[in-house]
Amino acid sequence: MEENNNLNETNKETNDKYIKESLEFKPIVQESINNNDFKSTASSTNSSSTNSKNKNQNKNQSWGFVKTILLPFTCGIVGAGIVVGTCFGVPNVRNKLLSSSTSTDEIKVINPNTEQISLLDYSETAIGVANKVLPSIVGINVTYSINSIFYGGQGTAEAQGSGVIISENGYILTNNHVVNSSSASSYYELGKASKITVTLYNDDTEYEAEIVGTDEQTDLAVIKINKDGLTAAELGDSDSVQVGEFCMAIGNNLGLGTTVTDGIVSAVNRTVTDEDGNSYVAIQTNAAINSGNSGGALVNSQGQVIGINTLKISGEGVEGVGFAIPINSTKDIYEQLIEYSKVKRPYLGIGGIDINESMAKEYSLTVGVYVKSLENFGAAERAGIKVGDVITKVDGKDIENMNELNEIKNQKEIGDKITLTIWRNGETLDIDVTLQEQP
Repeated sequence: MEENNNLNETNKETNDKYIKESLEFKPIVQESINNNDFKSTASSTNSSSTNSKNKNQNKNQSWGFVKTILLPFTCGIVGAGIVVGTCFGVPNVRNKLLSSSTSTDEIKVINPNTEQISLLDYSETAIGVANKVLPSIVGINVTYSINSIFYGGQGTAEAQGSGVIISENGYILTNNHVVNSSSASSYYELGKASKITVTLYNDDTEYEAEIVGTDEQTDLAVIKINKDGLTAAELGDSDSVQVGEFCMAIGNNLGLGTTVTDGIVSAVNRTVTDEDGNSYVAIQTNAAINSGNSGGALVNSQGQVIGINTLKISGEGVEGVGFAIPINSTKDIYEQLIEYSKVKRPYLGIGGIDINESMAKEYSLTVGVYVKSLENFGAAERAGIKVGDVITKVDGKDIENMNELNEIKNQKEIGDKITLTIWRNGETLDIDVTLQEQP
């Protein structure tokens, strides 16, 4: 019984061992069956171990491929899909993604830069400016008496110009040369205007005008008509004008009636000299200025008058070079013309010649203003200035020409004193001069 029990125990251990080994190999056998690699049921334990080892190697290789290549690739595709899907849910991102695949021509159509290329805005600006300013611009027709060697020596001549209304009760600013011509030649001589008429915008009535005051030095004049309720122009700030900004010239050019031309400001602070030898600082423009535009307005994009059109350069090869007197420099002038019929200016009473370096060497002088003549009982003569003196400084500031001297002098008031530094026979003297009113 004991032996049978031992035998049974031995058989039991053998069976348990066999069952255990069978359970350990079962998964491998199952996988082999699934892969159709299992052809027979080998009973040998060695044979089963060998197959198990080979299958493990194949499994490791397959898992390595999945882990290093297939899995990252799949995750990348899934991640990209999530990102793109999210972006398409955001309008701004979606639009950028869509536009990136759009052709160049389609981009231009979808998103044009209308702020810079729109002609509509430019056109509306010009129309708005014209409508605002036109009622403040007048046409001027002037009749001159003329002395000529023809037609018995007497006759008349007519000329056209423009003006800017500066008050509701009829005061009009224009150029001096429009209403006060001093033209002469070998065949004729024009006198002062014998008749001046004014035509308002959209009004064919001719209103007779009178000259209030003229100033040859600045080429400005004020005339007046007896009419109230006029539209006075809005005056701008000519000191703030910039090169390149939009401008329009409005006036009665060529006798055609009120006409508008446009352009830009070509230059500022440009010194020009007219036919009478008067020099002044002007605004240069390429807006067309023709005969009859004199006295009209140069206006900015806000419809404000920034200058009084006064002259143009003409000739072969010249185009688009016109000049306007800055409106800021006209205010004191037309106010004095209205109040005094003239401009009161401080006066030295000298006639001078500009001496540059080459002339100074040639004539053994010094650079400055050579005093050629003196007004009798004038401010300079009464202070002790003599013919032959060379003025080199005014109030301690070096000068080289008459324009620089006048620029300093014109900033003074009548009755003010200025100090002239003069060179006389190799010596330097300071002489105080009390300014008089210009006769």
